[in-house]
Amino acid sequence: MCLKFSSAIFLLSYTLLWTKTKSDFTYHRFSEKCMGTNFTLLIDHKNRKFAQIAAEKAFSEAHRLDNILSDYNSESELSKLSQNSGSSKYYSLSNDLFKVLAESDELAVETEGAFDITVGPFSRLWRIARFKKAIPSESKLLQARKRVGYRKLKIDREKKMVKLVASAMVLDLGGIAKGYAADQMLKILQNLNVRRVLIDAGGDVLLGDPPLGKSGWRIEIGGTAHPDLPTLTISNIAVATSGDFEQSIKLGGKTFSHLINPFTGLGLTSQSQVTVVAPTAMEADSLASACLVLGPIKGFKMLEEKQNVIAYFLKKEENETKLFTSKMRK
Repeated sequence: MCLKFSSAIFLLSYTLLWTKTKSDFTYHRFSEKCMGTNFTLLIDHKNRKFAQIAAEKAFSEAHRLDNILSDYNSESELSKLSQNSGSSKYYSLSNDLFKVLAESDELAVETEGAFDITVGPFSRLWRIARFKKAIPSESKLLQARKRVGYRKLKIDREKKMVKLVASAMVLDLGGIAKGYAADQMLKILQNLNVRRVLIDAGGDVLLGDPPLGKSGWRIEIGGTAHPDLPTLTISNIAVATSGDFEQSIKLGGKTFSHLINPFTGLGLTSQSQVTVVAPTAMEADSLASACLVLGPIKGFKMLEEKQNVIAYFLKKEENETKLFTSKMRK
């Protein structure tokens, strides 16, 4: 437990395409607290005992990953890497941590820092600022800036080793770790031949095969409602929503989000929400976080290079909330 995600909020609601009757098949619901939020599994299987065993194994995987990826747990592998920042030494990592860091680095380069897992110093500074209801001083922002920047993360992909070049860096995987955990949980379930499943990793939703006899799961995009947002009937795909509508604070006459803008070190001021549908939960999770910072124009341009990805972007402009939808490349 204790992996809280300060860099993003994920808002999604889901409903099933079918109702349960005495003659119908049944699904089973299991929930656990993990990574600082609620994880929920919906498993369509006739044998509840077997479904429960499968769910327990999937949750065990999520807890295992929490012990690797948490920036709140000082004993996690991620925290120990941060504690060794500023050294000239490259460190060997577990396959899980290396994969997440490598994927994060690729997206950071692609977005020129709009997605940046080195923002931990900004995240912690902004958390204090929101509590005190005061914008951080320029000097504190400058000190934090010295420890932030995706170029300060050096990756040797051949040897699977990593170095953090600045001292006192803090890595924050809030925009990608839950998605990765959901992907790994699905692999556990599939290895047990449990395939008709919905995984809700604190709002990042990953879908397996559809319920028996149905064409898909019905997903209603949550957060801020909009009459033109679609209801999705989908399977074997992931959906993640990142937004700053729900949690904001007014400081100095401006409305700031709890979500960090890596370029300023302050909360976002865009008043936006983006939902991304992508092949994997890790991809949906991280792309939603990146698009929120980039905005619809730059974000959709970036998504044009991705296969089987679509995004729905809500943006408040004066007294109107506008919806922008990207085009999917197949």
